[in-house]
Amino acid sequence: MKPKVYWTLSLYFILIILTVGKAESQTYEVFDQSLKLKSRIEFDQISILGESVRVSSANNELKLLSKEYKPFVDLKALSVYNYEQPWIVVEGPNGKGAFHEYGEEIFTTEYDQIEIFYTRLLAKKGNQYWVYDHSTRKTISIGAFQEAKLALNGQVIAKNPEGYFLPLSGNPQKQYEDLQEINENFLISRESSGFGLIDREGNYILEPIIDHMVHLEGDYFYAFDGNQYMLIRCLEARADIKYTSYHKITLEDGMLLEYIHGKLRRVMKNDGILLDQIGMEKVTDVGDKHYNVLLRDNKIGLLGPKGWEVPPVIEAEMILPGSEGLFPSRKSGKFGFVDSSGNWIIENQFEEVGKFEGGIAAFRLDGNWGFINRQGEQITGPNYEQVSNFYRGKAIVKQGGKNLLIGTDGSLILEKNFDRISLAADNYFITENEGKFGLISPEGKEIVEPKFQELRREDLNKILVRLGDKYGILDENGNYVLPVYYKSIVFDNGNNQILAEDDYQFTPVEPIENNSNVKKKKGV
Repeated sequence: MKPKVYWTLSLYFILIILTVGKAESQTYEVFDQSLKLKSRIEFDQISILGESVRVSSANNELKLLSKEYKPFVDLKALSVYNYEQPWIVVEGPNGKGAFHEYGEEIFTTEYDQIEIFYTRLLAKKGNQYWVYDHSTRKTISIGAFQEAKLALNGQVIAKNPEGYFLPLSGNPQKQYEDLQEINENFLISRESSGFGLIDREGNYILEPIIDHMVHLEGDYFYAFDGNQYMLIRCLEARADIKYTSYHKITLEDGMLLEYIHGKLRRVMKNDGILLDQIGMEKVTDVGDKHYNVLLRDNKIGLLGPKGWEVPPVIEAEMILPGSEGLFPSRKSGKFGFVDSSGNWIIENQFEEVGKFEGGIAAFRLDGNWGFINRQGEQITGPNYEQVSNFYRGKAIVKQGGKNLLIGTDGSLILEKNFDRISLAADNYFITENEGKFGLISPEGKEIVEPKFQELRREDLNKILVRLGDKYGILDENGNYVLPVYYKSIVFDNGNNQILAEDDYQFTPVEPIENNSNVKKKKGV
């Protein structure tokens, strides 16, 4: 009988290793919103810039990705410098460039600076400037300037030593002494003849003939020319003078006040008279477009945006904007509350008070804070160093250097204290102890104690957490729905998917020396 021969080849012949040592790469596990694994993407580095923009930076190549995370446009750069939908500004070895998020190249990567304003891009190289307008899909050179910028109204304000220019206007060579961007609609110009107003197209809607002009807010302006004072509202194609007077109108600490024959007579709003009152002694801004008006008989009232909120019938030092029909007021250095008729409802006895929210207000006494109801009865004593307003039946208070949650009856919601408690989106509370974060539900239930270096509620029933350098996802009950294992987790909301990034390593086997001997095993 012939003997049987078995052949064993050396590992050298079946394993070829090109590098020695550990090798690293990346993979993404792609989950749907139910956290069911859909696919895996290997050898890539993915960033989500917006609802529809995904970028890969693998192998030092920057590429736009499809919804399936497949490269479809080479961005010809090394990194993303800026993203403002729909524009992507990229940066390479030779400078910056720009792409539309759909992949259209606007500027090659050779520019020193690129600015974005909605449909316009301004590119600079040296002292030369170019503008791309998406409405016409054209790029034009606007020339050389010392500096230039895209203004809030879409014009380009350019500057040279001799003055300012509007190179996108109908008269790009016109020179101005100054150009001031105000808002998305208008510019204030200054020429030798005076101040004027310029619209989005670069045209005057108010010729430069005004001696002095100040922007108030929105499309409202305060101006005077010669001995005439004006309140101006600008519309798209014209400037309307809403109020004019030969009596002096001053702009004092943000308040417009009119004096007749040297005496304070009117409190103005942006487009006219708010209050015409004889016997005014002083007007004080107390915030939120509210004013304390002191009359010569020493009576004070609270003036709001629509008129009197508390008439001037009481002697007090201050009346503040209120809520729920009660207004914090100070008399003899102590705070209480008056109603809209000026009657004292809660006597002046506190060092400081807050507004009523849900029938409860904070007060400070002897340096500490507590809460009272609308009758002035104490819900809690002045037991706290700091307090927040009640919101949906809960307030954050600080006692002994620690933060707690209390209910509207003053009782503790949780028998725990924290270094910090913050009200987050959707009425959740983020807790913190020793630099680690936890979460409390809107109902006051602790979802997870402070133990994470990072915590962020991304979606309904999805809480992103980080322990050390690894990420995972919790549900609303504090259970892990993705383990704390991944290098990063990205929520691709535009695609309704979640990408969990992992590094994996393999350790190559050292090459085995060549051994061409063939071992034979004989059998009978």
